[in-house]
Amino acid sequence: MRRATIVFAFLLPALAAIVPSQAKEIKIGLITPLSGDVKTYGESVRNSFLIAVEEANATGGVAGMKITYVIQDDRNDATEAANVANLLVHQHRVKAIIGAVTSKATIPVSDIIQAAKIPTLTPTATNPKVTVADGKRKDYMFRSCFIDPFQGMVMAKFARETLKKKRAAVLFDASNDYSKGTAEVFRDGFRKLGGTTAAFEAYGKDDVDFSALLTKVKASGADVMFLPDYYNKVGLIAKQAQERGLKIQLVGPDGWDSPDLVKIAGSAIEGGYFSNHYSPDDRRPEVVAWVKKYRERHGQVPDALGTLAYDGTKLLVEAIRKAGSDDPRKIRDALASIRDFQGVTGKSTLDRNGDSVKSAAIVKIEGGRQKFVKMVNP
Repeated sequence: MRRATIVFAFLLPALAAIVPSQAKEIKIGLITPLSGDVKTYGESVRNSFLIAVEEANATGGVAGMKITYVIQDDRNDATEAANVANLLVHQHRVKAIIGAVTSKATIPVSDIIQAAKIPTLTPTATNPKVTVADGKRKDYMFRSCFIDPFQGMVMAKFARETLKKKRAAVLFDASNDYSKGTAEVFRDGFRKLGGTTAAFEAYGKDDVDFSALLTKVKASGADVMFLPDYYNKVGLIAKQAQERGLKIQLVGPDGWDSPDLVKIAGSAIEGGYFSNHYSPDDRRPEVVAWVKKYRERHGQVPDALGTLAYDGTKLLVEAIRKAGSDDPRKIRDALASIRDFQGVTGKSTLDRNGDSVKSAAIVKIEGGRQKFVKMVNP
């Protein structure tokens, strides 16, 4: 008996290698603004991220691993975004990251994760500098949304060819890469299509009084005003334009997408159009099911940023599954290889820059609500 015990003890290490241990875990991070000027974005991104993670874990995790996570609030501040990215990489030692949300927060994050070689996918940051800087590809950085040049041109074409506008005014935040970059693309695109840029005016990120700029716009004779900023600033500008008797067609990009836009602007935003990544009015089965799921959980219709976060998290989970590993390099390679991924926001393929090639939705504010107009292909 003693000899058998000794032999069994000797065999234990070998048996341990054969018998499955407790399920492994893979830790991923989320960077999102849960406070600050665009916290409604951060909340919907967090909510949607958690739904996607819970769904993956409910089916046994991914590649035999349970997903655990760490959520960090970047407050939509570039410095804070860099700080929390460093925390996720060096203290929490995550294997992959979803985030950040805005371009100004994601660009510094992209530099940190590139140096650390941690695969990161932003669901919503649209500035080209997120994935490519000075002509060099950041090969650990990806995104599940289209980029600013695409939506800037989409809205220039829509304003010129569908709305038949001739003179455009553009107001933008000079300190915000998203706002400035999209403004420039719209201006150049509108001109190429035969339109005139009647006013191209910058403001500061903390500005709240736009009366001087709106006076210039009124004097310019512009018949359309492009506002490439987030819902809080757009709402203020629209309201002040209305108060000053400026009757002009308003158009913009995806930064308008928030239930708070109409709360801030009221009737001043009525009739405005913006580009978006999806519309909850789209009757595709994927959209119908997602809207139902989110509404049951959170009591409201999911915005585009939350929906992109759901798709983006699903895309990252798919990459981990394909990699069959928690090795960041293998996950990166799997992300780079993804083609024709079917999500709620449509089918997308990651191109050589890690950017998602997909369609855009045109949405109109009508009766204080968003109304789906049409899809525009790349």
